[in-house]
Amino acid sequence: MTPTAVVVGGSIAGLATALALGDAGWRVEVLERAAPPEGDAHRPTVPQARHSHTLTSAGFGVLRERAPDVVGACLAAGAPFLDLTVALPAGPDGRTSEVDDDDLVALACRRSTLERMLYRVVSARRLVSIGHGVAVRGLLLDRSRTSAIGVVTEGGGRIPADVVVDATGHRAAARSWLTAAGVPVPADLTGPSGLRGFTRFYRLAGHGWPGPLNRGNAAGDIWDHYAGVLHPGDGGTFSIAFGVLPDDPAMDALRQPAAFTAVARATPGLGAWLAHGVATPISPVFAITSPPNLLRGLATSPEPPVAGLFPVGDAACVTNPLFGRGMSLALIQAYQLADLLSAGPAAADQGGAAARMAQALFQPWYEHSVRADEERIARWSAAVHGWPAPALPATERPTMRDAARAAATDGTVWRGLVRVLMGLRTPAEVLGDEKLVARIRQAPAPPADPRPAAPTRAELVHIVATADGR
Repeated sequence: MTPTAVVVGGSIAGLATALALGDAGWRVEVLERAAPPEGDAHRPTVPQARHSHTLTSAGFGVLRERAPDVVGACLAAGAPFLDLTVALPAGPDGRTSEVDDDDLVALACRRSTLERMLYRVVSARRLVSIGHGVAVRGLLLDRSRTSAIGVVTEGGGRIPADVVVDATGHRAAARSWLTAAGVPVPADLTGPSGLRGFTRFYRLAGHGWPGPLNRGNAAGDIWDHYAGVLHPGDGGTFSIAFGVLPDDPAMDALRQPAAFTAVARATPGLGAWLAHGVATPISPVFAITSPPNLLRGLATSPEPPVAGLFPVGDAACVTNPLFGRGMSLALIQAYQLADLLSAGPAAADQGGAAARMAQALFQPWYEHSVRADEERIARWSAAVHGWPAPALPATERPTMRDAARAAATDGTVWRGLVRVLMGLRTPAEVLGDEKLVARIRQAPAPPADPRPAAPTRAELVHIVATADGR
């Protein structure tokens, strides 16, 4: 008998899980509240889709291996490959290629385009169906109330399935479904992201990129009081995103196109892209306050409250979008889960195995994001509010900040750092490599940044206020 799954949520995580299960021989029904994706429109049920996204090497590698037709569709839509090694530092071992450099690639693609291409591929799969305008209000549980056996829709419909996948994003609807059914829900781990974002999309007027991508897949940086990063996209598009503290009213005016443009032109690495005649805006300025970092207990508890229920993507873990890991982690988890479920262990074993798998996948990135956000929030607060500068913790081991400084002159360290940024290796794996640690300690001081300096806090406030007419 063909196993069945109902996937609640038709975004990246839900579609990828449906694709992975369908290709493994499952009959899958995807239930999505919104209408089908059309053109470049951003679905109202996914507010974060209106902001900059990046498909890192980890996610691209999954698609290249497991779903090459999705990659082909994105390439046909004008999404170019990004060879990250173009950003290697010059030096004795800098720009010479190495055998494992093949994985240091990414895909320049807007989230709306990737989701639309993924939707087209999934829709064509024989074993997958997608229902739109369908909201789920709860779980179907067996008589013992220990196993999920389907879902109940808002209209009262009952849809049975062997497994239920919660792909409802950071609202993680399965938590409320279980609570309504009287089933205790494991506690979450959480830490503030401390980030408000502003994003605008553009289309280039000509061919070629106006400036280098100093981050390999992006231009810009994270400075001591704000972040400004540009991501190239498909079809000659790109996006610019700024990150500031949520409690920084002086930056409210970044919602206004004039202030946004003025800050972009003053931010190192971005100005050339907005020179006269180079690009045209194709969106308003979108604003969002990022949710906190979350590691869901429902996804990682060694004793799941019910069998047959599997949170994926943001319903399992949310990390600060500055790191750009969400889509890639969702793709990895989708195929890991499909492989696990298709291996055929007993239902009671699947839940625990899936939880261990999710914890191994997500916890290193959750912990890294929490630590990095705590340090960044303290650093930004010192610059913005005049609070005492954060004291760096004493440690005998190099940190990722030490690795970043060494990467400016050492190609081997650069590769290790970029593999962390691209989700290919965890920070612990890279900083546990004694040979790499030795290189970090021995690296010379980084050269002076050839780019103009980023505006100071006072200069940034002045730029925003002047452009806003204040």
